[in-house]
Amino acid sequence: MKKTEKATVRFTDEKNDDFAGNNIKAEPIGPDFKYVRRGFLWRAAEFFMYRIVATPLVFLMGKLLYGLRIKNRRALRRIRGTGYFLYGNHTQNMMDAYTPSLSAFPKHVHIVTSPEAVSIKGIRALVSMLGGIPVPDGVKGISPFRSAIEERIKEGRVVAVYPEGHIWPWYNKIRDFSDVSFDYPVTLGVPCVAFVTTFRKRKIIKNGHPYLTVTLSDPFYPDSGVPRAEARRDLRDRVHAFMTDVASDPDNYEFIKYEKA
Repeated sequence: MKKTEKATVRFTDEKNDDFAGNNIKAEPIGPDFKYVRRGFLWRAAEFFMYRIVATPLVFLMGKLLYGLRIKNRRALRRIRGTGYFLYGNHTQNMMDAYTPSLSAFPKHVHIVTSPEAVSIKGIRALVSMLGGIPVPDGVKGISPFRSAIEERIKEGRVVAVYPEGHIWPWYNKIRDFSDVSFDYPVTLGVPCVAFVTTFRKRKIIKNGHPYLTVTLSDPFYPDSGVPRAEARRDLRDRVHAFMTDVASDPDNYEFIKYEKA
């Protein structure tokens, strides 16, 4: 997609259209996929790649290329003694893999990804070290997938989810999304935080891609006094309302116009 000012993209299905633009053939993620590895060498390599290599590079890239600003990070300091979930809008091919880690630093962040993220030959292990948790293909893979998420939360780590599912590059509104992924914090009894990526128009290179601002919500806690399905819907509604409110700011620059066909 050519990134010119006010380029127009036409969509037909808000929940299923995907404009990520990659041609990666997804490899099947079955029940034998190793979501969690505990060996000393693996843990050492994970620490080195995540903390020593990736984190500084991502920080510099965010600042220099995207002018990244993160608002309300202090809200995350209110969450103590447990891991938690992050829920954000899916608008970036590259930076959506990194903004959760920068937002929740120094927490270790894992991101629920599509199978394509671990389907490029030679980098499956690297993606796992950097926090990728690919969604399984079949029913048999659901149990180890959910167990991995539960283990990461119990370790005090953070799991980031993009409930919109598909990437809409530079979309400056919030799409509808289901409450399915909100079953995790409800079942585990832990909080979640919404984060919204909005866009600032460049002042010098006006046709270049916008700068990014990430705004974090205060923690949302699931209602333990109602049935699980109701608690899940309630949590989804509160997160969606916050995201919609932030995205509706008139300063949220529309770089690409999306129109329903």
